Amino acid sequence: MPSCADPQAHAFAERVRAACLQAALDAYEEAALRGLCAEGALEYALDAIRRLDLVPLCPASFKSGNAGCEPPDDPVG
Repeated sequence: MPSCADPQAHAFAERVRAACLQAALDAYEEAALRGLCAEGALEYALDAIRRLDLVPLCPASFKSGNAGCEPPDDPVG
């Protein structure tokens, strides 16, 4: 698997991946316990990824002013 040339960027990407996976797994388990069907649980898990707060995952250099870590007002465009 290729990796980023910048070790800090690679570490950031890995933190984001791990956070997304954990959010999805936790949400899927919660949805299943609430009785949602598999499709509903998957949608719940995907929504958890969409809601994930990325600011705590950002490197300190990005956190000053949150440049690059805040979602755009219009996530589509």
